[in-house]
Amino acid sequence: MCALTVWGYGFLAVTVINLASLLGLFLVPFTKKPYFPKLLTYFVGLAIGTLFSNAVLQLIPEALGFDPKLDNYVENAVGIFGGFYLLFVVEKVLKMALRVDDEHGHSHFTPADPPQENFLQNGDLPEKKDSIVLTSVNTIATDKSSPNAEPVNTSMTASQDIQVSGVMCHWLRGTRVSSIKTVAWMITLSDAVHNFIDGLAIGASFTVSILAGFSTSTAIVCEEFPHELGDFVILLNAGMTVPQAVFFNMLSAVSCYIGLAFGILLGSNFAPNAIFAIAGGMFLYIALADMFPEMEKISREQKGTSNKIIFFIIQNVGLLSGFTIILLITMYAGEINLG
Repeated sequence: MCALTVWGYGFLAVTVINLASLLGLFLVPFTKKPYFPKLLTYFVGLAIGTLFSNAVLQLIPEALGFDPKLDNYVENAVGIFGGFYLLFVVEKVLKMALRVDDEHGHSHFTPADPPQENFLQNGDLPEKKDSIVLTSVNTIATDKSSPNAEPVNTSMTASQDIQVSGVMCHWLRGTRVSSIKTVAWMITLSDAVHNFIDGLAIGASFTVSILAGFSTSTAIVCEEFPHELGDFVILLNAGMTVPQAVFFNMLSAVSCYIGLAFGILLGSNFAPNAIFAIAGGMFLYIALADMFPEMEKISREQKGTSNKIIFFIIQNVGLLSGFTIILLITMYAGEINLG
């Protein structure tokens, strides 16, 4: 395979993923619309299906050093997803039939106190629903009725704004960096590490085949949309303006290109099995430990049996469509020639 082709497709895939992640920002104003939970549920289910399937059908076999189309591996891997999906359906049906509430569900632990706003996990949506009001491209209005609101010294603010304007681009003017909560920097740093590993997986996959690269990229882009939506909400809630959130999000996205370069170089000159193993484990963790609970959380918040059934159907459509996409790519990869 031509090295230029690998670099070209890899760069294109990472660029599309980074641009797609910005879609989350444009959907922030729609988070209070009645149809938005349904849309988010589908994309979370789609992300779970693609991440899980990509790990089981492609990344783990590549890490172990064998062709997933040999020795009936695909059929057995379908059984792995089938076991996961069957238990998911049975549990959901039983809960709806028995009307089991969340607090009476399968748990061996007492419910913990709700997390504070400053300790939101990556991708979680804050519980305080009125803490963010998008007013314009450059401003975020926070809850002024909060008893913790601090008085603003107008003279000090004016002088500080003058200093900030001297060192920052015009469109980045807004909240001072020192006023942004620590959680925003934690999210930005973790996103940079996350994107670097994504880039490694994409680069190594493209060195195997173009279809393998597109399969991994598809799983990542499906995961990035709901993931980045949650991140944008947290960044805005932490005190960033919209331009600042976009800037630091794109800054963390640069690490994906760095990871892509390392992935292609390592995959072209060495056996990339270790990269596939790490990426496979990461994909399984994100799908099952991060995004699956988020999908269940959205479902539990719905009231009424009919509404729960609708969300259950949407979850199934998302999971099955994500699995089908990766399965088709795996089965017919050898019959499609992209370069």
